[in-house]
Amino acid sequence: MHTVTLKEADRDLKAIIRRTIRDKDEIVIASDEGAVVMMDEAEWLRIKETLCLLSDRESLAALLESHMARDRGRRPDGIAAEDAFKDV
Repeated sequence: MHTVTLKEADRDLKAIIRRTIRDKDEIVIASDEGAVVMMDEAEWLRIKETLCLLSDRESLAALLESHMARDRGRRPDGIAAEDAFKDV
């Protein structure tokens, strides 16, 4: 993560946006009032999807169960894509 001042961002926003997209790294833009974080849109969408999955009790339970099974050396039985994504 890289930090720039608001003055730097104002002066060179185009280059900062290009760098953020190219490097897939967050940029903090700091001002006297606080700071904001700029990130690549695709990365933000992945984060939002992860948060959505983790906030759903059934999805979280299934994820934890599969991790425990993997840790015990078990492989989950396969299921059809239609069944896996029936609620999407």
